[in-house]
Amino acid sequence: MQIIGLVLAGVAAGIHVYIFALESLWWTTPRARNVFGTSAEEAAATREMAFNQGFYNLFLAIIVALGIALFAWGWRTVGSTLVFAGAGSMVAAGAVLALSSPDKLRAALVQASPPLLGVLLFGLGLAT
Repeated sequence: MQIIGLVLAGVAAGIHVYIFALESLWWTTPRARNVFGTSAEEAAATREMAFNQGFYNLFLAIIVALGIALFAWGWRTVGSTLVFAGAGSMVAAGAVLALSSPDKLRAALVQASPPLLGVLLFGLGLAT
């Protein structure tokens, strides 16, 4: 179960790298505007905010990826801690999105489901 949990945490990290790219690199493009449902004017007005927010997603992905790597290299305690902290923060951010913007429930589930399953399975694997 540990490996499945780490794979799901890795998937979550990949999703957050993609979100980083959408928010920090491609925010004003038609593709990103379609994903986030913004007009060209809204995207231009919120570009700085999205740029900053995208980096939060990237940093969470880096924390999880580093945790997975350290765990695989035998640094089990620090690796586990980073996976739980990074993936747990992803879950918390998804919950905030779902609660603050119920119309974005689908996006919240995409953001939060893989890390939640990853944390649960990884934790179960460590406990057994």
